[in-house]
Amino acid sequence: MALLQEDIDQIQGIVKEIISELPEVLNANVRYEIDLRERTIRVEEELKHQRELMITGFNQMEKRFEQVDKRFEQMREDMSKRFEQVDKRFEQVEKRFEQVDKQLEQQHKEIMSIHQEIKLQMRWSFGVLLGVGGLVVALLRVTT
Repeated sequence: MALLQEDIDQIQGIVKEIISELPEVLNANVRYEIDLRERTIRVEEELKHQRELMITGFNQMEKRFEQVDKRFEQMREDMSKRFEQVDKRFEQVEKRFEQVDKQLEQQHKEIMSIHQEIKLQMRWSFGVLLGVGGLVVALLRVTT
């Protein structure tokens, strides 16, 4: 139950009247005590206010840390997704390289096949050339 400012003012007025009626020495000590009590009360109220401000600040910091944690978690998930996409892309590139390797092997086989055919034709040509040359030499010897 909090007192209204009017009530506080009224109580202070009554206390001041009672104090003013007391003898001067007693009056000085009482006033000093009242001043000390008022200062103590103000300090306690200010400390309470500071404590409330600190609690509010700590709560705000905690909320901010939670937001930062959520952001880091989201970034980690985004990075994981990106790495998965990169992995898929590498797999596609690897499949493409395998296709290129198969095509190169096929071309190599075709080139080797053509090489064998050319080799066979050269042997036949060389054999025919030697045979025809031998016939020409034999004919020239027979006619001479």
